[in-house]
Amino acid sequence: MSAISVEDIKAQSRALRGTLLEGLADQATGALAESDQVLIKFHGSYQQDHRDIREERRLQKLEPAYSFMIRTRTPGGIVSPQQWLKLDAIATRFANRSLRITTRQAFQFHGVVKRELKSTMQAINAAVIDTLAACGDVNRNVMVGANPQVSSAYATAHADAAALSEHLLPNTRAYYEIWLDEERIAGGEDEPIYGTHYLPRKFKTAFAIPPINDVDVFAHDLGFIAIIEGGEVVGYNVSVGGGMGSTHGDAETYPLLAQVIGFATREQVLSVAEAVVTAQRDFGNRAVRKRARLKYTIDDRGIDWFKSEVERRAGFALGPARPFVFEHSGDRFGWIEGEDGRAHLTLPVPAGRLADSAEASRLTGMREIARVHRGHFRLTANQNVIIADVPASQRRRIDLLVARHGLDRGVGRSALALNALACVALPTCGLAMAEAERYLPDFVARIEPLLAHHGLTEVPMLLRLSGCPNGCSRPYLGEIALVGKAPGRYNLMLGADHRGQRLNTLFRENVGEAEIIEALDPLFARFAAERSGQEGFGDYLIRSGLVAANPRQIAVRLVA
Repeated sequence: MSAISVEDIKAQSRALRGTLLEGLADQATGALAESDQVLIKFHGSYQQDHRDIREERRLQKLEPAYSFMIRTRTPGGIVSPQQWLKLDAIATRFANRSLRITTRQAFQFHGVVKRELKSTMQAINAAVIDTLAACGDVNRNVMVGANPQVSSAYATAHADAAALSEHLLPNTRAYYEIWLDEERIAGGEDEPIYGTHYLPRKFKTAFAIPPINDVDVFAHDLGFIAIIEGGEVVGYNVSVGGGMGSTHGDAETYPLLAQVIGFATREQVLSVAEAVVTAQRDFGNRAVRKRARLKYTIDDRGIDWFKSEVERRAGFALGPARPFVFEHSGDRFGWIEGEDGRAHLTLPVPAGRLADSAEASRLTGMREIARVHRGHFRLTANQNVIIADVPASQRRRIDLLVARHGLDRGVGRSALALNALACVALPTCGLAMAEAERYLPDFVARIEPLLAHHGLTEVPMLLRLSGCPNGCSRPYLGEIALVGKAPGRYNLMLGADHRGQRLNTLFRENVGEAEIIEALDPLFARFAAERSGQEGFGDYLIRSGLVAANPRQIAVRLVA
């Protein structure tokens, strides 16, 4: 990045317009200007290049093979069958013939070239889906627990999340002018929530529905934990200050879990969220971008100060936090019976990648299901997909399509494989230091014989792979996690719990596959021999003293 700062780029952007129109028209290069690469994130896209062939192209005196990743804004990850078919067509025509489910319940398209970027954006909007604020220094896609045990609670939480997503959208019309050819109208673009500089860094919000913490609510800047009484959501416990990102070798950066600061009614959700966002806007660190997340604002100023500031801005005091219990943070696979005679089928999607391969025709299979399904689809925060609201009369047809296309195959044979997450990493992510998505199948194949040898194949374990320490796959909440350091080298992190309420700890630094296997094998052996009841792997490691508890934050705290 040039000498001009991100803060300057935002301030001088003319409400996120920059020179994007001019850059899109310039077909002499596949890239955008540096400042526009910052601004296009607010529109839901990142400029990338194919790193596997970067050196080859340099030797040929060609510019890198630039392309764009586009991310949708889909609150709670809900899409209709009609929307699914349109997104599938976009992936087939404009992208790399795959749909990728992110850990934030959105779709990502990869490999879109600049000359087709606008057409792709228009096609996404034609599906009644947009990409505004899917990236950038704003509130991003709002997540909702996709595995509720009470359907009415899910409907309520999703409605509240969708309303919040709309409330926290930027007011700028730049998105509609640049991508949808809307005529520019002077005035009316004040940003009462974001201001001219928007937020210091990205901001993430999630709604969790106990007893399942499938969204890892404490990993987010802002969380709403549904309090259910009599089967209905009466309000939410509010959590603030979570975040996964860090930088290798920089002690000033670290992952943190959110803290619960009180209870808000449903009617208070928008006011609380706006108060949290504007407090971060005004007090977040704009001088040091690596320290600009809300977690550092709270860590520096104190949680009691932040709670008071939120209450002052909201105009009311939060109520005392109400009791809640999380049992686990995974998905519920297979058929789950609903309350209204309809059922939901959760299918595993390795690393969230829906593509056709010799092993399984996932993209085609889901397309065929979308053509006959009459309910909706839910993307989960664990990169899987739920075929929701299936009537009894349609279940056999769905099962036949699942079997025909192998949609329940190719994940691995263990519970660890079923619950694994991985970020995209190489070859497209510019931050990746090591493989993640492409390495996941090989790593699972190396681990599963160890699990089988120790009788642990069916024991749930949370495995997370991340190509860098920024934490898109929430690696610091993995019972086992690999965080990329260099090609083929990772930090081995161990000891998180299965509820998403404890960070893991660095166990081995900068190690390769052989060293990772060597470290895990004796731990699996002791776990198998000394496990207490249904104790999780991470809980055992901490209880036994084999892994030290994370000294920075070992459990979620409630603030009185």
